[in-house]
Amino acid sequence: MILEMKVPSPGESIKEVEIATWLVKDGDYVEKDQAIAEVDSDKATLELPAEMSGVITLKAEEGDTVAVGAVVCLIDTDAAKPAGSAPAAEAPKAEAPKAEAPKAEAPKAAEAPAAASYAAGTPSPAARKILDEKNIAPASVSGTGKGGRITKDDAVNAVPSMGTPTGGSRGTERTKLSMLRRKVAERLVSAKNETAMLTTFNEVNMTPINQIRNEYKDAFKAKHGGLGLGFMSFFTKAVTRALQLYPDVNSMMDGDYKIGYDFCDISIAVSGPKGLMVPVVRNAENLTFRGIEAEIKRLALRARDGQITVDDMTGGTFTITNGGVFGSMLSTPIINPPQSGILGMHNIIERPIAVNGKVEIHPMMYVALSYDHRIIDGRESVGFLVAVKEALENPVELLMNGDAKRALEL
Repeated sequence: MILEMKVPSPGESIKEVEIATWLVKDGDYVEKDQAIAEVDSDKATLELPAEMSGVITLKAEEGDTVAVGAVVCLIDTDAAKPAGSAPAAEAPKAEAPKAEAPKAEAPKAAEAPAAASYAAGTPSPAARKILDEKNIAPASVSGTGKGGRITKDDAVNAVPSMGTPTGGSRGTERTKLSMLRRKVAERLVSAKNETAMLTTFNEVNMTPINQIRNEYKDAFKAKHGGLGLGFMSFFTKAVTRALQLYPDVNSMMDGDYKIGYDFCDISIAVSGPKGLMVPVVRNAENLTFRGIEAEIKRLALRARDGQITVDDMTGGTFTITNGGVFGSMLSTPIINPPQSGILGMHNIIERPIAVNGKVEIHPMMYVALSYDHRIIDGRESVGFLVAVKEALENPVELLMNGDAKRALEL
C-alpha cells in the first residue's frame, strides 16, 4: 500500500510551512514514528514523524513552501526492510579512474609563454613622477603604451589600492533564511515602523539579590530537585508587581481601542537553535519563585530541543529579554508586537557608586524599558521602571513579604 503523508497543521492560523531539512533520503527505509523532516512555520520548527514503516519517496525539496494538507512524501508500506546498506557504499569506486583524464592536458596550458617586452611595466618619466606623487607602485599598473609601457594617461587614471591582496579566502555564501527567521524579521521591522517606540533606562544595584542567592541557592537547589535560583525569577516577580502598579504597560493597541489585562503572561526571550524564541509564562503573577524558575527551565529546554509549540509562544502581555547572558552592557530592545512594552536586562559589572556620601563598589546592571508611546506616557514608563528598580533593590520586603526562606519555600 502506498501511504500519502500530508503536512499536518502546526496551528490554527498557519496555512503553509517550509521544508527546512529532510532527515532521510529518497528511497530510504523508515520506521514508524521516525523523524523524517523538520518543517518551519512562521512561529516554530516542528519535526515530521513517519506515519508508517516502509520505503519513502520524497515529493518536495528542502526550501520548498508547501500548503498545510499537501502531500510531501509517499511511503510504500509493502516494501521489505533491507538487510543492509553495504552495496551502496561501494558505488563511488567506479568513478575513481576518471580523475586521471585531465592530467594529459595540464602541461599544454603552461607551454610557450609570450615573449615579454623590455618596456612592459616601465613608466615613462612623466608617468613615474605622477605615480610617485600618488604613492602607487608601477607593478600595480597595467601599461597601455607600446610594448606594455606605462603612459602618462595610465598614471593619471591609476587608483591607489585600498589594500594588498594576501591570498586569503574571500568566498561568500548565500543562504535562505528559515520561515521562522523571516517572520521574526518581519515582526521586528513592523514594530519599528508601526509603533511610537521609545526607550527609558535605569540602573539596579544587584547586591541584595546576590546576597539572597549566595545565602539560599544551595538550599533552594537541594529542596527543589536541582532547580537553580536564577535572576529571572526576581525580575519576573518585579515586573508583575510593576505591571499591577502601572496597568497601562500591561495593555496593547487594537485600532482605536486599548485592551487591558488583569493577568500577567510574561514572554521570556530565549535563544534556540532556529533563532529567537519567545515562550510565555502564563499567569506569572500567581507563581512562586520556584514556580517561575521551573516554568522558565521547562520552556527553555523545549526551545533548545526544538520541541517548542505555537501554543507555547502565543499570547503574552509583556516581554523580558536578557542580553546580559551574551555580555551586553546596554541595548534598546524592540517591542514584541502587539505588546506595548519590553524590559531588557544586561550584564552585571562591579562599578563605583555613591552610597551615603561614600564611594563603594557594587554589582550594577543597566535595565532598559522600550515602550509604545501611543498608549504609555512618560510618567507610566518611568514609574514602571523605577518600580522594577525598587523591587530588585529591596526584594525581601517588596517581593518576599519580609520572609525570604518562606518565599523560596525552604
